Amino acid sequence: MDIVYGILGIAGSLGIFIYGMKLMSEGLQKVAGNKMRDILKGMTKNRFLGVLTGFIITALIQSSSATTVMVVSFVNAGLLTLTESFGVIMGANIGTTITLWIVAILGFKVKMMPVAIGLIGLFFPLMFATNDKLKNIAEFVLGFGILFIGLEFLKDSVPDIQNNPEAVAFLKNFVDLGPFNYGSILLFVLFGTLLTVVVQSSSAASAITLTLVMKGWISFELGAAMVLGENIGTTITANLASLVGNVHAKRSARFHLMFNVIGVVWIMFLFIPFTHFIENVIGNSALIEKLASVAGKNNLGMSLALFHSMFNILNVILLFAFVPTLGKLVIKMVPTQGDEDEEFKLQHISTGLMSTPSLSMEEAKKEMKLYSKLIDKMSHNVYDLFFEKQKSFKKLLDKIKDREDLTDKMDLELNHFLAKVSESDVSNSTSKEIKQMLSISSDLERIGDIYYQISKSFERLKKEKVELPGNAKEELREIMVLVMKAISYMKNNMDDNNQPISIKEIVNLEKQINAKRKEVFTSHFERLEKGTYTPKQGVLFIDFINRCERIGDHVMNVHEALLNKPDLYSEI
Repeated sequence: MDIVYGILGIAGSLGIFIYGMKLMSEGLQKVAGNKMRDILKGMTKNRFLGVLTGFIITALIQSSSATTVMVVSFVNAGLLTLTESFGVIMGANIGTTITLWIVAILGFKVKMMPVAIGLIGLFFPLMFATNDKLKNIAEFVLGFGILFIGLEFLKDSVPDIQNNPEAVAFLKNFVDLGPFNYGSILLFVLFGTLLTVVVQSSSAASAITLTLVMKGWISFELGAAMVLGENIGTTITANLASLVGNVHAKRSARFHLMFNVIGVVWIMFLFIPFTHFIENVIGNSALIEKLASVAGKNNLGMSLALFHSMFNILNVILLFAFVPTLGKLVIKMVPTQGDEDEEFKLQHISTGLMSTPSLSMEEAKKEMKLYSKLIDKMSHNVYDLFFEKQKSFKKLLDKIKDREDLTDKMDLELNHFLAKVSESDVSNSTSKEIKQMLSISSDLERIGDIYYQISKSFERLKKEKVELPGNAKEELREIMVLVMKAISYMKNNMDDNNQPISIKEIVNLEKQINAKRKEVFTSHFERLEKGTYTPKQGVLFIDFINRCERIGDHVMNVHEALLNKPDLYSEI
């Protein structure tokens, strides 16, 4: 039973540590808000700035997984190019080493428990503040405190090796292979990889490794081997996230995996001299000595932290020049399967990983822009059916059908994505944004349906070899042009959040569409009375007109949701 309680104690301690890390990371992301997206977009003009960006963001949010998943999401959404993402990923590898330094310096010799509990006591009341920024700061501080409480419990849960002779006998089978025996090194690299995959956090895995080294369960060298494995294991999260992304997202995630694996491979050849070098630096550096004195002469912890940082820094330096070559290799590894594979799709990959509502809403907004562009393309496709010469209508009809299918999928996935976002702790403003987007998505999906129905009616018209009279066709063209103009205006308004939206322009377009429909009805009945066209032609014609008018109504609904005004007519 003691063994069972021991295992449960370690698992519980680890859970508290990971929860603290998650809470701290989420709090920081919420405080940063949209600034992180702006940093990513503005500081990735070249690989040097990309590396710096990845380092800064990961050092701030203390999670390389969150950074790389964010990068994969932005590549999938078109916010970052594939090449730009490579630099950020390399920088994230360096940034994630900061966690081990913090734990090594503060976590083992400095009494952090009283400080952590004191911070929680001071900032916990702010969790009930009405100001979102204060709540987010409190969440970060609480996460910081809980993290060190979890670390304290973890240290207490792992017993000293000297007091456990049975464990010594068991470990003898592995450790006695020798710290510089490549069999044991590879075994602990694998163990580090599996540990990181299981706990889904390289920071948590590093804390466990450091605890094992400090308690004497494994040597510094085998701890270093575990750290190498953790560098591979941390790439799994982004690769899993990319499974539902487009081809660019998959390539970005594969690059992360390949970059880290290559790094582990080359360091294995230099493992013995490299670990000796680290130990010599720790023993002879005045700066490190000062840090070690703060940490209570914690040389083993400092050695492991330095190994982690030096490995990732050297890996970036050595492979930096080969990034274009690695990029070409990744493209060959993940080839394009077709045009659809290149299309940007809803990046709901971050549903359970990018838990920050502000960043999630930025993704949703980007997706809505793509949605409106898709509707704009459909409007031109349907117009071309009627008024542009076509060698084959079949190809254009198939394209409209494919795009209508895509609007259905986007609506479904956006609803699912926004529902997941709303499950987190969102502010009132974010809650309103979610409702707004759900309304817009529904209207865009309905426009797609109507355009598809028009294309099916057109197909029927062609099959039955029915032609509309010239004046009826011209009237249809006029109302379609007005609807296309309204959709184009809607797309531009959704694409640029900074430009003012003219309510007068929106209402004017809607009035023109309604007036044209009323005018067309008058001439339609005149043609029926004169026998200019058959009842079948008349039914199809008026069906086209009514559907166009309904599209105008949905465009109006979108603008009312964008402006958060239920009745734009009353605003004039």
